[in-house]
Amino acid sequence: MRLGPTGPVTAAKCVGVRIPLGAEPQKVIDANPGAKTFCFAKGLHRISQAIRPEAGSTLASSEGAVLTGSVLLSGWRAEGGRWVVRGVLPAAYKLKGKCEDDKTNPCQRGEQLFVDGVQLTRVMSLGELKPGSFYGDYRANAVYVGDDPGGKAVEMSRTRAAIVVSAQDVTVSGLTIEHFASLPQGGALEVGIGWKVIANEVRWNHAVGVMVIEGDRATVSGNTVADNGQLGIGQYHSADVKLTGNLVTRNNTDGFWIADWESGGIKSTRSSGEVSGNDIVANRGIGIWSDIAEYDRRIVGNRIRDNAADGIRYEISYQAVIGQNVVEGNGFGTGRGSGPSLWDGGGINVNTSAGVTVAGNLIKDNRNGIAIQSRTRGDGPRGQYVLKDVVIEANQVVMDEKSASTGVVENKESPVGDGAIRFSRNSYRIGDRQAERFAYRGETMTWEQWQAAGFDKDSVTS
Repeated sequence: MRLGPTGPVTAAKCVGVRIPLGAEPQKVIDANPGAKTFCFAKGLHRISQAIRPEAGSTLASSEGAVLTGSVLLSGWRAEGGRWVVRGVLPAAYKLKGKCEDDKTNPCQRGEQLFVDGVQLTRVMSLGELKPGSFYGDYRANAVYVGDDPGGKAVEMSRTRAAIVVSAQDVTVSGLTIEHFASLPQGGALEVGIGWKVIANEVRWNHAVGVMVIEGDRATVSGNTVADNGQLGIGQYHSADVKLTGNLVTRNNTDGFWIADWESGGIKSTRSSGEVSGNDIVANRGIGIWSDIAEYDRRIVGNRIRDNAADGIRYEISYQAVIGQNVVEGNGFGTGRGSGPSLWDGGGINVNTSAGVTVAGNLIKDNRNGIAIQSRTRGDGPRGQYVLKDVVIEANQVVMDEKSASTGVVENKESPVGDGAIRFSRNSYRIGDRQAERFAYRGETMTWEQWQAAGFDKDSVTS
């Protein structure tokens, strides 16, 4: 499985109304009401307010345009072995988001600091300040750094979003979008109904890189989405969306909760559509996560590797095909909720969902192989959330000495019904056939015991 090129180098040539450096893009758009295509000139465009495109329009570049939400900071003063600038922070705003550090919650603040393009680490008190870090004192409206900023470009992300949903059928292509102070669950690039987001690079934004929100029939394809603070791509309440051929990597740079709060590669809620042909690698969280009332979902042909939590998690949802994916080396992150049990997940995790087929995947050297979970989760729009009609077939599962197990776990209030799960025609590599690499109804099992419990009777192991 091989991903093709992604990002602005693959964008088509842009021919249209030119947006020069230094211009306010929205003013150019408003001044040309009959135009449909707007081409950003090569270079750095500082965006002070989100762009609101018109229906059917295109925002693009084939020259290497960078849209940044940052402002340059100057006027630094030395103060007791550190440096400070005052009056640059925004007014107080509502904080939200679950952080890995749930005591001081550093991930909830949107403003990031970059020195010569390198992101600094936020600390939450002046006493913690050291080289390579910064402290934002919002009460005193002061920003401190631990290194002398003299002669360096110091930028702070300030604008919340680059482009927001204002109309249908918009195309965004060939842009680099960086340094936006998007708040948790908010996107630096929002995507609406019928939008096409193709061949962009979206990087170093505080929360979500690309956020499809109530964006039925949108396409997000051929993009590089990297190093965003919370999540690469998000999808909410959007039907028949295609997320295809993207490179989604190294997201969750700002310390959101790795195990269980929308951090990592791709997260989708109350939506449907296809996630295919993506390379989802080294994100600090879940690779692909469908959660809450997902339906008619196809997760096929992706390469999902080295993510800190589950490779794929399908949770309290309905009807899905998870097939022909390579899921490798996931689940070895540390922090709250990380661990080796099947409750902590695996290469592929099906959690209290119905009508799910997991077929034809290579699931190799993950913290666990396939984790099936039954919990008490209430009702959804298509009936009670319950584990049933789950088929696990024709997968190749490799569990080396680092991997724990494959199997089913349940809480007392939600026991797994007979026939709710079928494992068949799978191939396992587990080494020692007497090792307890399987689990069901509170017991760990050898391969023979797993088959005696009714699973994988037509499968093989080595």
